[in-house]
Amino acid sequence: MNGTEILVGYDGSPDAVRARGWALAEAGRSGRSVHLAYVFEWLTMAGWTGPGGGPSIWPDDTARRQAEELVQQAAAEATSPELTVTGELYEGPPALVLQELSARAGLLVLGSRGLGGFAGLLVGSTAGSVAAHAHCPVVVVRGDADRRERTGHVAAGVDGSEQSLLALGFAVEQAAARKVTLHVLRAWRSSPVQRPPSAPDARADAGAARAELEESLARWRRAFPDLQITVEVAEGNPAELLVTASRNAQLVVVGSRGRGGLAGMLLGSVSQQLLHHAHSPVAVVRER
Repeated sequence: MNGTEILVGYDGSPDAVRARGWALAEAGRSGRSVHLAYVFEWLTMAGWTGPGGGPSIWPDDTARRQAEELVQQAAAEATSPELTVTGELYEGPPALVLQELSARAGLLVLGSRGLGGFAGLLVGSTAGSVAAHAHCPVVVVRGDADRRERTGHVAAGVDGSEQSLLALGFAVEQAAARKVTLHVLRAWRSSPVQRPPSAPDARADAGAARAELEESLARWRRAFPDLQITVEVAEGNPAELLVTASRNAQLVVVGSRGRGGLAGMLLGSVSQQLLHHAHSPVAVVRER
């Protein structure tokens, strides 16, 4: 891999096929190449059935060959004059192998769950671990997000933290490349003392949150003058706001952790809830 390549966790499962499709579309926009990685951990996969459908035990040269053929065929089918797609078989714990490979990739794309080599690729296990520790942005393509006619916005959750500002930059580039609106959300929480949203202190909190957000957006508005950017500042649960925004979104983007309005933006809290409940693919961006 060359550092800009799009890496895809691929095992032939329906979610992996969706992840490959998302990555190919992204490669078509960006001109980057795609690398499909089939990772398996033979010794821990009790009851695993090989690519041929039959039971597989270690060592099994036939099953290994079938897996290798599967990923290479998937790469060959996706290759075109406009796209370069390669495929390779890897051995080891899927999360660790993908994390290592991500150090040489520009973007890592996963399905929300898998089979075969990614047996246990459920959000909260391999996908959650990789999203938390990868060396590049990670996109998790949820199974209910396969909407070919989706033309909605790109949504981004921003709270002013360094991680969320990295996510904002990624979201800006995605929205500009797709020629769609960028919808930026900032959640804020009132003080423990109950007060109506119309109270002066509550309005001041909302105003301060919006001012900080607009300051973060200023450089991007100058860099991308043709990009339409909308802003939503609301009191409430940040995960709920982002899940709602994902209903009509092509992509929702968050940092791996945050502060303030998106306090606790760690996998296991806001990001984890998005990986479980978002209606669109989710991009988790962290510092390389």
